[in-house]
Amino acid sequence: MVPDIGEKGGRYMKSKIKYTDEPMGKLKVIKDFLPPPEQLVLKEENVKVTIALNKSSIEFFKREAQRYHTSYQKMIRRLIDLYASQHKKSA
Repeated sequence: MVPDIGEKGGRYMKSKIKYTDEPMGKLKVIKDFLPPPEQLVLKEENVKVTIALNKSSIEFFKREAQRYHTSYQKMIRRLIDLYASQHKKSA
């Protein structure tokens, strides 16, 4: 059995990175754009609904979801959320 920690890593683990104390050039500080952890755990309240959609639309979302390894319901929900947020700003 081969350990999955890179002990027998094959061709990708052969070269080592060599660090130097050379100047790095002009650096630029980038504003922190990531949300704080407390904003990552909050979930919006969902409401279950029943809706009848065209068969061809559902087939499209199912194909695309399979292609991107996700749920077609998530894709539809995200589409509706984006639509609502876009039009909420202009209202």
